[in-house]
Amino acid sequence: MQTVKTMIIAEAGVNHNGDLARALELVDVAADAGADWVKFQTFKAEKIATQNAPKAQYQKKTTDQNEDQLAMLRRLELSSSDHEALMERCQQKGIGFMSTAFDDESLDLLIRLGQEIFKVPSGELTNLPYLRRIGTLNKQLIVSTGMANLEEIHDALNLLTTAGTPLEKITVLHCTSQYPAPFPEVNLRVIPELSQQLGVKVGYSDHTLGIEVSIAAVALGATVIEKHFTLDRGLEGPDHAASLEPKELVSMVAAIRHIEQAMGTSIKQPTPSELDTALVARKSIVAAREIRCGEILSAENLATKRPGTGISPMQWDEWVGRVAQRNYETDELIKP
Repeated sequence: MQTVKTMIIAEAGVNHNGDLARALELVDVAADAGADWVKFQTFKAEKIATQNAPKAQYQKKTTDQNEDQLAMLRRLELSSSDHEALMERCQQKGIGFMSTAFDDESLDLLIRLGQEIFKVPSGELTNLPYLRRIGTLNKQLIVSTGMANLEEIHDALNLLTTAGTPLEKITVLHCTSQYPAPFPEVNLRVIPELSQQLGVKVGYSDHTLGIEVSIAAVALGATVIEKHFTLDRGLEGPDHAASLEPKELVSMVAAIRHIEQAMGTSIKQPTPSELDTALVARKSIVAAREIRCGEILSAENLATKRPGTGISPMQWDEWVGRVAQRNYETDELIKP
């Protein structure tokens, strides 16, 4: 059976803190870890937040509490030339470039740069004009569903498909929009349920601490894994604290690749590597003591012992009561 490859998106997001050099280093880390894509966030602060928009509680804990959301976002913007430099670095490192647009102007930039896969972030799932616009692109779409119920997801998918993107091009990401996401609120069992209910491929955007939840999501059928990473979890910024550090990203990618191979097939049968083990670990019918030719084979003079190269103990009842056709030494395999 052919191994199904999970798309692994290393989410750099805004963990560059507005510094291009740091963003380029994040590309290198993602590529070296073996991720398929590295993803950033593209936005114009004034286009996505009002002057009075508050920060989320997790953002207040990890950034200046006296700074409003608009000011924070301004510090985290990437310019057009930054995007071009990042795309060039991705080509050099052999990793896919992706960014999430949060407004029309940013979406225009990504279209102009030739991006092929577009991400609908959880916060835009209920933004009708945004969904209608991105749906007209008829591109591969990844739709994150943090904070959403099933009805809202259905509504978003209806908008996207009506605008021109077929379901076959859409992957829905299960997500818990909290940083870090509490384990009791992860609800991984919804992954196969979403796939059945929506008729689309389903992945997982992981905001938990550690790597085990992403690995479990793959075992439950997630076709895409998106995970935040940073150069240093101790850096100031909204998402660093809930992100993986470079070595952890390496471990996550390696573990997911192992799980992909381990998923295998639904057919229960001995594997090639087990065949030799079976000869050693299973048992055969043997002589429990010396047996003379003509003696009746019985529970008293027969036993089951390793190796499994002789008559299977499952045939025990067929042999008890037979007449020995020759002499046997103790522990000798009984022969037909």
